[in-house]
Amino acid sequence: MHTLSRSEQEYLTHALEAALQVQDRAGFFLWSQGPLQALLPHRLLVWLQLGPDGNPQAAECVHSEVLPAALRRALADPEAGLAVRLLRQRGSQLPQLLQADVDGADAAALGMLGLRNVLVHGGSGSFFLLCDVAGDGERCAWLLRLLMPQLHWLAQCCAARPALARPLSAREAEILHWLREGKSNSEIGMILGISAMTVKNHLQRVYRVLGVSTRAHAVARSFVSNCRTLQ
Repeated sequence: MHTLSRSEQEYLTHALEAALQVQDRAGFFLWSQGPLQALLPHRLLVWLQLGPDGNPQAAECVHSEVLPAALRRALADPEAGLAVRLLRQRGSQLPQLLQADVDGADAAALGMLGLRNVLVHGGSGSFFLLCDVAGDGERCAWLLRLLMPQLHWLAQCCAARPALARPLSAREAEILHWLREGKSNSEIGMILGISAMTVKNHLQRVYRVLGVSTRAHAVARSFVSNCRTLQ
């Protein structure tokens, strides 16, 4: 039987309390990269939103890096993505940790994607994959089981995506890309051959489009705005 250590109790309490402040997908992103990571470290999270019939309606990758488009498709493609495939294969065997160093078709698929493991779990209305989880697999599965009610509740609260005021221009998207890479205004200006003040002006317009007021929230909003809707 598993028990929580003192630090894990503190991390869990913080995760539950912080979740009460989440109001949108940007907040969900920040929560997943902070309190959730502290309790259950992982490389990225894939979230499927399920319809009443149990079939996926939407999928997205929640992560702190810029994922290659090919990897995003391989994880969240509506027809053959890893998340959808595992939902159909493992829906009744949850939670479960699948590892790339174990023989089998799933292991081969993980290896091709450069993943060490995936921890899968789901409930009514949502299904989650945590990729490259750090720590003992059995304990991680237990911790994820503890968190599933909160994850499911957050997913339902954040299911309605606020639309962007307008599409970003090519320059705005370019600046946002470098913002996500952690570059300062001066560094972005040097890369693009423009002044730091021009970068700042572009960022102010980006903030208005994304409906945010800070760099951190702009990054968070840009990540969650990459959600792939399943048709």
